Amino acid sequence: MGKVRIVTDSTADIPADVRERLGISMVPLKVLFGEETFLDAVTIKSDNFYEKLAQSAVLPTTSQPSPNEFSDVYTRLIAEDADSPIISIHLSAALSGTYQSATIAHSMLEEQSDITIIDSRSASYGFGMRVVKAAEMAQAGESKERIIEAIQQRERDTQLYFLVDTLEYLQKGGRIGKASALIGSILNIKPILSLDSDGVVLAVDKIRGSKKAMSRIVELLKQTYGDEPVGMTIAYSFKKDTADDLCALIKSEFNVQETGWTTIGAVIGTHTGPGASAVFMYRM
Repeated sequence: MGKVRIVTDSTADIPADVRERLGISMVPLKVLFGEETFLDAVTIKSDNFYEKLAQSAVLPTTSQPSPNEFSDVYTRLIAEDADSPIISIHLSAALSGTYQSATIAHSMLEEQSDITIIDSRSASYGFGMRVVKAAEMAQAGESKERIIEAIQQRERDTQLYFLVDTLEYLQKGGRIGKASALIGSILNIKPILSLDSDGVVLAVDKIRGSKKAMSRIVELLKQTYGDEPVGMTIAYSFKKDTADDLCALIKSEFNVQETGWTTIGAVIGTHTGPGASAVFMYRM
């Protein structure tokens, strides 16, 4: 049996150099500005996207990859090594049809392939970190079963919180989920969002002012991790200031053993808006 191959989609928000180093195959979602269509993380990168978003008269929309786009990737990997199992990890099925497209593609190839499709029930680096973990283990020659077990454990060990400036983008994109109770434009209110166990957007709290909102995130994380050794990745969209402050605060309050950074890509950014920051924390 060959080494396990790892597939994901662009909403994992994994930096391009990390994907390349670990041999992760990525299927992009699409971002549409009117008649213009871009491939997330391929033909439109984060910086370009947020600049375009600021200048656009209309909000962009997003669309999932087709089953054929997944099938093409699976077929290529099978052709390279028919004995290599494939693990394909994707954006929460509650937020997108991406997982369904991957599942359909699998059914098209089922007779000739060993493909495991996983609904992450998460978004952005909330599952991107699991994809990276899986790819690191695959490179080390670990079995498909051990990799799946490890990423399931990482899912149980991870908490994530998004701090957004407004719910306007989630509302207009139809991804508001259980955050609907926070709709309203109260001055300087900072919604804190997460995802529930089904991968649906969840409103955790609404705090007046960024500093108080960041302190509230620390309180929430303390309830889970206390003084345990943890790792974290901080993600940001357009401006890094809030993310820098959030990172510094968390480092002062937790036993942080490793820290990573990533940007919130175009598809996730379409729904969170340009002022979003996030923390993804996990037990070491």
